[in-house]
Amino acid sequence: MRRWYCQEKDSIVGKHLDSFTLTEERMTTVAVAHMVKFTKQNFFFLVGGMIIYVVDIGVDFWVASRYFCQGQYSWSILILCFRGLSSIITQIFSYEWFKNDWEGTDTGKLKLVFLVHLFHCGIFIRYWFALKYGCQAAFKQTSSRGASEADPSNFIQKQAIDAVTDINMLRVFKAFLETTPQLFLQIYILMEHGKTHFYQYAAIMMSFCGISLSMVDYQISLRKSLPDKDEFHLFSKFVYLFYKLLTITSWILSISLITLLNVRISVILLIFLWISGFIWTLKQNTTFCKSKKMEYLYRTIVGIILFFSFFNIKGRRTKFCISIYYATHTVVTLGILFVYMFWKPSIIKEICFTIVSILTISSLVLGIIFLVVYYSHFHPTTYCTPQAYSDEMDGGAGQKVRVKTGRFQNFLMQ
Repeated sequence: MRRWYCQEKDSIVGKHLDSFTLTEERMTTVAVAHMVKFTKQNFFFLVGGMIIYVVDIGVDFWVASRYFCQGQYSWSILILCFRGLSSIITQIFSYEWFKNDWEGTDTGKLKLVFLVHLFHCGIFIRYWFALKYGCQAAFKQTSSRGASEADPSNFIQKQAIDAVTDINMLRVFKAFLETTPQLFLQIYILMEHGKTHFYQYAAIMMSFCGISLSMVDYQISLRKSLPDKDEFHLFSKFVYLFYKLLTITSWILSISLITLLNVRISVILLIFLWISGFIWTLKQNTTFCKSKKMEYLYRTIVGIILFFSFFNIKGRRTKFCISIYYATHTVVTLGILFVYMFWKPSIIKEICFTIVSILTISSLVLGIIFLVVYYSHFHPTTYCTPQAYSDEMDGGAGQKVRVKTGRFQNFLMQ
């Protein structure tokens, strides 16, 4: 995506933005001819994502209140802790991006933005900008491929894509800091107590919807924001979605089983795998943030994300790494099932264990199959030819045009 330094003329959320300048940091030059459009479908996805985001907040507090009323205080506190941690992290990164992009503007505006983020409403400012520019790009503007980047129609297209991309990066954080841990918690509660309630199924469904939308929207933004990525077609969306959902589901079921067996062993395993992911992230020398403190925070979060699913954090070829990653998951999953067979053989006779075991293995196998299909036929490197772009390229009317990519190219790739 492009990073923009914004100077707003009248107000933060109420007036038209006055001027933008492109930062020179961590950007590469690409061709304007590759310009992608922000479509009506993208706009409706944006609206749907915002609705699910708001509903998810309501479901979190509803489920937490139900557990609290039943005397299950620990479950209620854990749900709210996951929610709070996710919100704090997204607000920190959202404000940091505003601060970087609005460098040199009136400090009063940044103070107001800080106040909004302090009350955990920063994401709604971003949704307002995304809806504003998305509506203009999808319904009121027509992008001209032959025009330069400064052309008003193309300019609005970039603003819409950039605004949505920032939101989708924040939603990736939310998916793995809140939604996925809550899904693990709900499945563990169901497996431990056996009693089911409607609000538990509602929480599980919202978790799956949240993970699904964040993963698909993230990939759509990846393809739109980076010049060497092709469009994310319908069938490839489903293949990618099933690959992620099935592998994550299998892993969550495995961790739920080991947690049922022994909570202490489960915690040790979680910490060990997080440390492994964090150390690997350190060795990759990521350059996502401007400040060292924010970069280490980012690497800490990536360590958590890597616990649940694999992502390419440097945009390099990762055939060996992803093979090791899912081979490790497979060994751990099979190891947990074998531990159950030898440690508590009486559980093997229970129908619940049989169903969970079948779901765990089948999800893992199907997930890996979809993974192989995706990387063999639908991953951008299999059908997109990398292009080398010079710093200056011929634009319309023989003009030299510079187009650059920024923050998103240093984020999680796939």
